[in-house]
Amino acid sequence: QVQLVESGGGLVQPGGSLRLACVASGNIFSIYVMKWYRQAPGKQRELVASIIWNEGATRYGDSAKGRFAISRDDAKNTMYLQMNSLQPEDTAVYYCSAQNYDRNYWGQGTQVTVSS
Repeated sequence: QVQLVESGGGLVQPGGSLRLACVASGNIFSIYVMKWYRQAPGKQRELVASIIWNEGATRYGDSAKGRFAISRDDAKNTMYLQMNSLQPEDTAVYYCSAQNYDRNYWGQGTQVTVSS
């Protein structure tokens, strides 16, 4: 069992920045990869970024590359998503996901709204 708790979402103006955090607890030792997804109303769920936990290797979706940065602090069991140059198109519910050997775990989601 893995529990994921997200924070950092909110309302930001276009061009602004937000830093999302996802804290993992429970059986964290088996986690292989953690990911950030997002889903906007009427749109398909989209992979934003992923990080392989032990290596720190990262991968970004097309919408995020160049603006967002995924990172982790393994001492704190925390994954971050630094989001810069935010635009209204980035408005969505952002979800944290952790994968172990046989299942995926999900956070509760946090709303990010980019609007003036």
